[in-house]
Amino acid sequence: MSVYSWFRRKIKTSPRQERQPQPSTQLLEEEASVSVHIEDRLSWLQSKLYNTADIVYRTFTAAADQPCALVFIRGMVNQETLQQDVLKAVLYISASDGADLRRQLFDYGRFPVTSLQVETSMQQGLQAILDGHALLLVEGDVRMLNFPVTSYEKRAIDEAPNESVIRGPRESFVESLQTNTTLIRRRIKTAELKMEFLKIGRRTKTDVVVSYIEGICKPELVQELMKRLSEIDIDGVMGSNYLEEFIEDNPYSPFPQLQYTERPDIVVASLLEGRIAVVTDGTPIVLIAPVTFFMLMQSAEDYYQRYISSTWIRWIRFVFIFISLLLPSTYIAVTTVHPEIIPKRLLITITSSREIVPFPALVEAFLMELAFEALREAAIRIPKSIGQAVSIIGALIIGTAAVQAGIVSAAMVIIVSLTGIASFIIPHYDLGLAFRLLRFPIMLLAGIFGLFGIACGLILVYLHLLSLRSFGTPYLSPITPLVPGDLKDTLVRSPWWLMKRRPHLQGPGTRRQGQQTRRWVREEEEDED
Repeated sequence: MSVYSWFRRKIKTSPRQERQPQPSTQLLEEEASVSVHIEDRLSWLQSKLYNTADIVYRTFTAAADQPCALVFIRGMVNQETLQQDVLKAVLYISASDGADLRRQLFDYGRFPVTSLQVETSMQQGLQAILDGHALLLVEGDVRMLNFPVTSYEKRAIDEAPNESVIRGPRESFVESLQTNTTLIRRRIKTAELKMEFLKIGRRTKTDVVVSYIEGICKPELVQELMKRLSEIDIDGVMGSNYLEEFIEDNPYSPFPQLQYTERPDIVVASLLEGRIAVVTDGTPIVLIAPVTFFMLMQSAEDYYQRYISSTWIRWIRFVFIFISLLLPSTYIAVTTVHPEIIPKRLLITITSSREIVPFPALVEAFLMELAFEALREAAIRIPKSIGQAVSIIGALIIGTAAVQAGIVSAAMVIIVSLTGIASFIIPHYDLGLAFRLLRFPIMLLAGIFGLFGIACGLILVYLHLLSLRSFGTPYLSPITPLVPGDLKDTLVRSPWWLMKRRPHLQGPGTRRQGQQTRRWVREEEEDED
């Protein structure tokens, strides 16, 4: 049994505290002590929301001289809707006494507001205010009207900055949960599309939606994901990465075990394959589970170009992913341990370029790779207006100066530059980051053991990939284990009319095409015969 398995068993068998603590006796007594008088309930709310200048307490008198109050957070509600559809509707009620007013107020048909709710608990009313709703309190009644008139500034839908395409749609997710679920719902117009709602975070109470297509997604996959999400006990969730680190199968692996995207079309395509999407409020990044290594090597552009071109681009990606991982290590191994396998003329060129370099090839490669990583990180952090110029000028100046000063050789600059370009070809950023991280230990093995060290490093990486699972799905499927039917969208991208069934490991393997697909082609062939 591995150390990781032992720790996982101990964690699962150890007693866990409840995710949401039960209301204390003191809290229940406080709510029971609040009377039906509006002053007492406003005092209770003010005692909970003290030192909060953005809370608005709007008191007024309705028909029959009945005191009422609207409580909401300034900047989180639509003021026009609140005045026109709520406040004006209350003030226009004509009632003979307080009982008649309350009877008319709690008639749902009087207010042109959707999703109107009646709250009977002060704690529920407090949570409604914090959610950005408007709460109406009426003298003499414990019931409160909860108006979901939330409205706040949000970013407009724009093109995905990190997943651009040439022929595909330009829309991307934003930080609004409602907008993101609408972008998904607009593309899948079926009742089988399900969206289950969760709140995660004791302080932030972040809204999370789990989306899947019933009848395509495996029910046990949905149950497992909901179970892992419900066990999360944390103060706050600021982004989808918080959830990713809690629910992934192997948290100590450098490889991503969930896919993330900011494109609605990728999420919709994944749902149609039987996968699940996790949409988190406050972030444009949507998680998709399960995922495999070959899914992370696919790009949205693959499905908007002709299948011949897409297949060629995929082969280029796989070639360059090996270049990104192994090119510096191979150069170190060949020049340091196995110089006899290099042609004489090339060996003389490499040796003459390294004549004045004071460091061995391993140290030289480490210095150049670290400098390249620093330049890449600096290009991300500095302002965009000068980031590209600084990164290009910095790389040119540092590379040229280092070669002229004799610190590194020109061949090493070429090797590191090719490696950096190759790492940019990987579509998924976290997958590229994993290979960039693994590049350094493999370089160390190459400097000590040569090509034998590289082979050992590749075997260890391969064994680790074989052991990885993403919600029970093997990470290297459909290659290992071999699923011949799913190979049509792995190393190659077959034409759509040949991919008649959904992936076997994600969904039930049902057909996604009818029997009449491309029937006109068969009819033409029969006519020619």
